[in-house]
Amino acid sequence: MLIKSDASCLIVIDMQERLVPAMQAPARTLKNTRLLISTASRLGVPIMLTEQYPKGLGHTVREIADSAEDLPVYEKLHFSCMEEPKFADAFKAHGRKQAIITGMEAHICVMQTAAQLMEQGIQVFVVTDATSSRTLESEKACLDRLQAIGAGIVTTEMVVFEWLAKAGTDAFKDILPLIK
Repeated sequence: MLIKSDASCLIVIDMQERLVPAMQAPARTLKNTRLLISTASRLGVPIMLTEQYPKGLGHTVREIADSAEDLPVYEKLHFSCMEEPKFADAFKAHGRKQAIITGMEAHICVMQTAAQLMEQGIQVFVVTDATSSRTLESEKACLDRLQAIGAGIVTTEMVVFEWLAKAGTDAFKDILPLIK
């Protein structure tokens, strides 16, 4: 099943000041998330950002916040974004059938959000190179478990090129320099 720009929503989970430094490969995760945000913005894909208990974990890191200016950030206490009424209502209001998920930590908030979205009939794609945990074991266990229950495990470039769908367009020309 292909990822479609007119059917999907990008969810960026908890890329916060006190979480990012503790993650595996934080630079890769941030770089790829910025590319996804830029592409989603260019193509009109809705983008939703969350922060888990920002009083304790800080706010979204500057690298992501700068890429996502003027977008709402949904504060949460539940690990699953879908347990937060404001987030769940906003997601449903977008009317999208696919969720593209990036974030931290993979085995906690990403896992629980993805599983709950799937329970609600949403096609979920977790972006491996834009998702992270503190340990590789936790990250791998999350991805294995999500794949076993039917989530798509994808890379940033898979998402970008499926959203673009065609070379030679203005959107393709705008995004290509960001990939190189």
